[in-house]
Amino acid sequence: MDSVDNALEKALAIGGATGVAIVDFQQRSVLGSLDRGSGLDMEKVAYGDSDVMRAKLYTLELLGYTPDSVEDILITLATELHVIRPLPHLREGGIFIYLVLHREHTEPLDDIRRQLRALEPLLEL
Repeated sequence: MDSVDNALEKALAIGGATGVAIVDFQQRSVLGSLDRGSGLDMEKVAYGDSDVMRAKLYTLELLGYTPDSVEDILITLATELHVIRPLPHLREGGIFIYLVLHREHTEPLDDIRRQLRALEPLLEL
């Protein structure tokens, strides 16, 4: 699990990040999480956002898109951004990164996406 811990630490270092989880959406389970004030129950995150991932992938399939066409799913709240980032090389296992950011302290989305992409090779599951 060292690779999970390393990826979590790097994700939480992203500007504005308050919480992060690595989730297996097929099992609806959290493989690891870190929190710096998000206050979220990551078990609930895993359960609820697993359904979000499944629904999005199913819808894209109906529309003729391939599952690897999803870069991320962005949920914008009044004070937070929630980013769901599927991991293409781990998708057979149904893995995604869930990142919570404080909206007023976030880096530009392109920078966040670049940093999340850089985490993928670190994970060995």
